[in-house]
Amino acid sequence: MFRCEWLLLNNHWVMLVMDQCTRQIIGFAIHSGALDGPALCRMFNRIIAGRCVSTYLSSDNDPLFRYHQWQANLRILDLSPVKSVPFVPLSHSFIERLIGTVRREFLDQVPFWNAHDLDRKLRLFRDYYNQQRPHQSLAGAPPAEPGARSKRKVAHLHEYRWKKHCRGLYQLPEAA
Repeated sequence: MFRCEWLLLNNHWVMLVMDQCTRQIIGFAIHSGALDGPALCRMFNRIIAGRCVSTYLSSDNDPLFRYHQWQANLRILDLSPVKSVPFVPLSHSFIERLIGTVRREFLDQVPFWNAHDLDRKLRLFRDYYNQQRPHQSLAGAPPAEPGARSKRKVAHLHEYRWKKHCRGLYQLPEAA
């Protein structure tokens, strides 16, 4: 969970779910206003709707994750909660790094008008992050194709073109 402000300085809460094994972003959900147990459950269920989920869900020790609605939601979905070490943000290093990446590389660069606009732009970033953005920990491959580095075309200096992502915010060279 993280909070972001839009152009009119209202707050939106963003829930981010990531698969730690593949480093893929599963999805984002946005909520405007006060955050409570039912809102947290709606956000999570919106992200995982129609997807196969893991048997474990890692979260921090925020009081939001102690609401009885959240606990009931985990029991219904048959998910086992795994809690991080209290007051140690390094115990969730992958998700903390991903939140920083989303903020630095995207939200700091792109203004948004409302929750719908933010949701649309975060979906564009998710697709770019999962399918195009190279990751050093995955040997330069994007999370959607782990280990597929050898199958990718290599761009030669005289045979390439620029492909735009996230409405032109990012441009990556690709083999022509």
